Amino acid sequence: MAVELSSKSAYMIPLCPLVASCLTGSFSFFFPKATRSLRRLCAASNIFSLVIAMFISFVLVWKQASTHSIQQYLWAWIPKSGFRLKIGLLIDPLTLVMSILVTTVGIPVMVYSDSYMCHDQGYARFYAYLSLFTASMLGLVFSPNMIQIYVFWELVGMCSYLLIGFWFARSSAANACQKAFVTNRIGDFGLLLGLLGIYWITGSFDIYELCDRFLELTSNGAANPTFASTVALLLFLGPVAKSAQFPLHVWLPDAMEGPTPISALIHAATMVAAGIFLLARIFKLFSTLPTVMSTISWVGGVTTLSGATLAFAQKDLKKGLAYSTMSQLGYMVLASGIGASQSALFHLITHAYSKALSSSGSGSVIHSMEKVVGYSPDKSQNIFFMGGLRKYMPITGITFLLGTLSLCGLPPLACFWSKDQIITESWSNSPYLGLIASGTAGLTSFYTFRIYLLTFEGDFRANQINYMESYTSYPPEYVIHSWGGGQLDLLPKQTRNNFTSLDKKREELLEIANLGTVPISKRGRSYETIQFSSGRNLLYPQESNLCMVLPLIILAIPTLFGGLIEINSVQKGYGLNLLLDWLISILSLPELHKHFEKLMEILISSIPSLSVSLIGLSISLKVYGHLDKIFDTKVNEKLGGRDVENVFLVYVRNWSLNRGYIDYFYKIYFVRSVTSISKLISHLDQWIIDGFINGAGASNLFGGESIRHAKSGRISQYLFGLAVGTVVLLQLVVDFPIPPLP
Repeated sequence: MAVELSSKSAYMIPLCPLVASCLTGSFSFFFPKATRSLRRLCAASNIFSLVIAMFISFVLVWKQASTHSIQQYLWAWIPKSGFRLKIGLLIDPLTLVMSILVTTVGIPVMVYSDSYMCHDQGYARFYAYLSLFTASMLGLVFSPNMIQIYVFWELVGMCSYLLIGFWFARSSAANACQKAFVTNRIGDFGLLLGLLGIYWITGSFDIYELCDRFLELTSNGAANPTFASTVALLLFLGPVAKSAQFPLHVWLPDAMEGPTPISALIHAATMVAAGIFLLARIFKLFSTLPTVMSTISWVGGVTTLSGATLAFAQKDLKKGLAYSTMSQLGYMVLASGIGASQSALFHLITHAYSKALSSSGSGSVIHSMEKVVGYSPDKSQNIFFMGGLRKYMPITGITFLLGTLSLCGLPPLACFWSKDQIITESWSNSPYLGLIASGTAGLTSFYTFRIYLLTFEGDFRANQINYMESYTSYPPEYVIHSWGGGQLDLLPKQTRNNFTSLDKKREELLEIANLGTVPISKRGRSYETIQFSSGRNLLYPQESNLCMVLPLIILAIPTLFGGLIEINSVQKGYGLNLLLDWLISILSLPELHKHFEKLMEILISSIPSLSVSLIGLSISLKVYGHLDKIFDTKVNEKLGGRDVENVFLVYVRNWSLNRGYIDYFYKIYFVRSVTSISKLISHLDQWIIDGFINGAGASNLFGGESIRHAKSGRISQYLFGLAVGTVVLLQLVVDFPIPPLP
């Protein structure tokens, strides 16, 4: 009875953040001044609501570990009709693990947001959106039927639209949220058609019921295979858009226009995780259709490879992490397509903590860089303005390094265990998919370690460029900005000479900062500091405060040890409730010995994939430390090097910086086509349809006006008209007599 009562209390998990969001939003709308003065209290209430949800989730997991049962609690929504629909809660291992994931990632992100958004006027509104976002995701994972999933699916999309465009006054943020919304509408429309199709086939929206019926009908041949495959692919179109799979991935890099805490939450536990969760939830449906499974695996394979190549030479710190997320999501979809849904979920969990750590670390860096280079994302997020930050931000640097090494797939960090499982199963399913998975592991190590090296190692580069931003000894009209010119002719000759040399150095450094890869030949120089008579002091980033550093430390713990929960999964053969079994088994020496043997077996079998990751990491270290190789074409021409290798590197750099030219392709062939068709329809509506209606109205108006003037109401005029008409009629009768009847 206690377990039943505890399970029924699961409705509190999505309800707590939902109530907190509604209260915060209502107070912010009706009492804006009071809310601003009590905004820390609003933040604390939102965090506390998610803590309650996390506590209930852990209690339910503890109960679930002893019973291994699946429970549903349903209430009639549409009870008296031919179409009956129930809403409620579904409690199973997948639901509870996702609930723990969302809450344990959401709480550090909320704590982190308190410091990151402390100076923002929309502080309370941000927390209202954040709680609604987590409530929508929690409602999604507890949904027992596809209709309820679709409702919360759309709520997740709406919250992402609000949060990506949180700084809507900035045109880039407004465009980014619209792009994410429209791109996801494509996938959501396919998902809606798939839901209608699956109801047509099975007559049910209940997840377990429709999966069992679909399996039975397809096995017996009662369902048309082509129609069944089409419906399954339409269902898959939803996760393709939501989880940023090729070719609907284009919204994810632009989604980084939102505040960094949202980037961490979207990349880790909410938006992109929803697609992988749906694949796992209805995996039984997809597994009966080989064509659909093959399509899913290859979409994942193409996504993971393209995401890795697109991240190669990104200058923006957050966009580099965005393409990393895209690539890792491709791993999960690939694993789902080859039948390894458990490995996909395992990688979803390990990647969530690692990416939340990396994204939060990037936010800490950006937050500190803004005080040095300003609030322009082109500067504060440009990794070529950074460098050497580990000296000034040691905690952020160490935790970011842990997240980086985890994404590289190095033991004993979390992503190593999950990624190795996917690579092993890819090779057993298809050598081509295995080659893609293994090759992408090396590319991942290269670009993730590249981001770390350019951000945290070397010398701090922003001051070299910032010194050239302005010369504060003179009035504003004499200021020279790095993005514009100045009135040098009005300055003294000696100062003009100083500025001339300064401008040359500025151009040289900005040229390096705008490269996809820093030329090693130029990076090796030590740029001297130019001192002015004003005695201006150089600014350096500082470590973030406790509210931002503490979540990084907390997220580093599962990044370090989160992968160990799945070591025993293959032996046990049971889904995802393995942490308790692992903790209990290590208390006895025989079980500990078995686990050690299993650990060594996994490490030995992972040597090939681990070697590839180490090779990628070593190449990254050499390219950004010792080798005399460059990517930029102009600098390459200056040095006289135009060999095949450099041409290839220039091509890779351009491919990455231009996003694989996919956005250009969409703009030319889809956006312009839709715009042209819309303009054509607008002209058709304006000149043909409206013209016909307006013409009819104008003709009635003119006809009425003419009749009004003709009908003056004078009897004499009417008698005159009658007489004239009679005379004309008689004249016609005389001229054209009527012939007699035969």
